[in-house]
Amino acid sequence: MRAYERLLQYVTCPTTSAEGVETNPSTPEQFSLARTLAEELRTLGAVDAVCTETCYVYGHLPATPGCEEAPAIGFIAHMDTSPDFSGQGVRPRLIPHYDGKDLDLGCGKVLSAAEFPHLPSLAGRTLITASGDTLLGADDKAGIAEIMTLLECLADRPHGEVAVCFTPDEEVGNGVLSFEEDRFGARAAFTVDGGPEGEVAWETFNASAAQVEIQGFNIHPGSAKDKMVNAALLACQFASLLPEDETPRQSAGRQGFYHLTGIEGNGERARLGYILRDFDAEGLASREQALQDAAARLNAQYGEGTVQVELTRGYRNMSEKLLPEFQWLVDLALRATRKAGLEPVTDPVRGGTDGAVLSWRGLPCPNLGTGGYGFHGPYEHITVEGMDACVQVLLEIVEEMRRRKG
Repeated sequence: MRAYERLLQYVTCPTTSAEGVETNPSTPEQFSLARTLAEELRTLGAVDAVCTETCYVYGHLPATPGCEEAPAIGFIAHMDTSPDFSGQGVRPRLIPHYDGKDLDLGCGKVLSAAEFPHLPSLAGRTLITASGDTLLGADDKAGIAEIMTLLECLADRPHGEVAVCFTPDEEVGNGVLSFEEDRFGARAAFTVDGGPEGEVAWETFNASAAQVEIQGFNIHPGSAKDKMVNAALLACQFASLLPEDETPRQSAGRQGFYHLTGIEGNGERARLGYILRDFDAEGLASREQALQDAAARLNAQYGEGTVQVELTRGYRNMSEKLLPEFQWLVDLALRATRKAGLEPVTDPVRGGTDGAVLSWRGLPCPNLGTGGYGFHGPYEHITVEGMDACVQVLLEIVEEMRRRKG
């Protein structure tokens, strides 16, 4: 079975994760796919495939005779899809011989080359999309499909041990909350959770989140002179004190940003949510300080305690752990990508991965592309040929590890 055929099956199983839920997994629907994947792993030769009570799927493909000394290599992908857009009732579409031009997805959504300039480069391929009213779910069910197809391809090839883990809740920041390094076993791994085929990434943002709480003083507007403190208005004022040209819309490459994720409130109370991103630790600290400075400025005007900022540190840039100690792992992935006939794409990840957290926990874990684009919304798309190429990269990585001793 080819990787895309597996993807078409997986995306019809809804696995949307949920923000602000303390259970792991955050949604029980993720168990349905997890149990299916554990069973599929068993059919592909994983001798100990299991779905745990926290919805992690583990499995190990034993080394073939004569390859027992090769170090184990692991592959990780996540089962959940983003809560940013509906993942219920996904209806995948195949467009053979795609012409590289604008495509009507349905529901008033158009996949446009103006918004996605790479589309002409996909001309002649078989394109996979959803139907305009849901996301597709290739993030990261394409990664799962490619790992499963890798295992099938290894049935008639010599190889070292391969460890696999499929995780829940990556999209809400809890993908490795209950990850068991000892159960996983491998001492080096790759997350298969990236963009274009050929992507090899070993650098991510440093990340923080912030909750800004504003306490107003709300009275009748007819007698509000020099008394009213409108919390909703202060929320707008707080946002205006941050650099307006440092948002996701105005940033690219190695530029960080402030991202307002939500704002709510009334005259009495208001709340803003932010995520802060920067590739440099010092840059992230500067952004955190900017929020504190904005709060201090408003508190000086309206009274101490009017604005409070609560910061939560997230993941850290995995390059600090991967380079130089694990340069060999990055170099291995680059060689494997070229052997698969692709030129590596080495742009830093403008986001985070489970691999970033795992790298800081001692499991070096660069990120590989899946062949997909436009994640987290109705414009998500991938190609059959791109997925095939990603499987070939994984095969070359396993072969590189088979040749490596110790």
